[in-house]
Amino acid sequence: MAAMGFTGTRRRAGVAHRWGAVLCLATAACTPAPAEWYDPSLPHHQPNGFVNVPPTPEKKLSDLLRWRREAGKKLIPEAGDYTFPTIPVDRAALNHAPDTPTVTWIGHATVLIRVNGVNVLTDPQFSARAAPVQWAGPRRAVPPVPGLTDLPPIHAVVLSHDHYDSLDVGTVRALRARPGGADTVFFTPLGYKPWFARLGVTRVVERDWWQSAEHLGLTFTAVPVQHWCKRGFFDRDERLWSGWTISGEGFNGVFLGDSGYTAHFAEIGRRLGPFDVAMIPIGAYEPRWFMRDHHINPAEAVRAHADLRAKRSIAIHWGTFVLTDEPLTEPPVRLAVARQQAGLTEADFAVLVHGETVAITP
Repeated sequence: MAAMGFTGTRRRAGVAHRWGAVLCLATAACTPAPAEWYDPSLPHHQPNGFVNVPPTPEKKLSDLLRWRREAGKKLIPEAGDYTFPTIPVDRAALNHAPDTPTVTWIGHATVLIRVNGVNVLTDPQFSARAAPVQWAGPRRAVPPVPGLTDLPPIHAVVLSHDHYDSLDVGTVRALRARPGGADTVFFTPLGYKPWFARLGVTRVVERDWWQSAEHLGLTFTAVPVQHWCKRGFFDRDERLWSGWTISGEGFNGVFLGDSGYTAHFAEIGRRLGPFDVAMIPIGAYEPRWFMRDHHINPAEAVRAHADLRAKRSIAIHWGTFVLTDEPLTEPPVRLAVARQQAGLTEADFAVLVHGETVAITP
């Protein structure tokens, strides 16, 4: 991995960092999940939403305030303190269908997957901030590489959950406004069609855990992960969260999106693996008392790599937004230690530079 670091002085978390998470809750309530989604035979279904299996405790407002209070006492670098290398955009290469499947890490959990002439985008977030408004909240430390205007036609988008670092209004509108954008199909867990309909997006395919859909020769399967959903004050867990497997001729990949460590990983590996590539989150894990249930750390990411039966993995969900208390440069360092302890090489579990593309050999 290329050198990276932060510039300027380490300082106490600023107002935007201390209260960004609180601001991200301050939006209007959304439409409750329709009753027809509820299946009492499924343990992750509730009459008005969804739960993890097994259930995870819901954090209270007092927990959130304790975290932000403790973070305010720490020396946490802000987004502007970092300097990360990026790969120059090669538009010709992006618009040429590769002979073998490729994965390009754009930043955070946004990945461009190109396989068999089909271009798939994961958790698209191209805005300057991961927040309900663009004048406050967590700011990008690195611009998206490639940017929206550099992308090839996007045939499909897979969405893991509704948090602002994964589901962004401005990005969805921009994707729809691109030439051919009206034909892009969004694959989501249950509960997202009303949200997308308000933006004029109707090509939305919802799936419950373990349900699949076919599109352009690829099979998209929603798989269980351990997380949660919320965009406003009153819509906690009214939408489902998931990872996705994407498979086609000569390719089998899995995208975890965001998750705490869970036995679901091994079940995914048994039922749908082995995988040519797994896209596994490694960041946003401190403090552990607050984040453990819903965000894996680098050591747990290495365990997930083994559970999924992945031939190789690529680190995502790090190095882009300051969301939690660890420095953005820390996850790759801790991943290298965990990787070595597990007897893995850098090729087995790679950390890419923003904008870097790797070929995936089936």
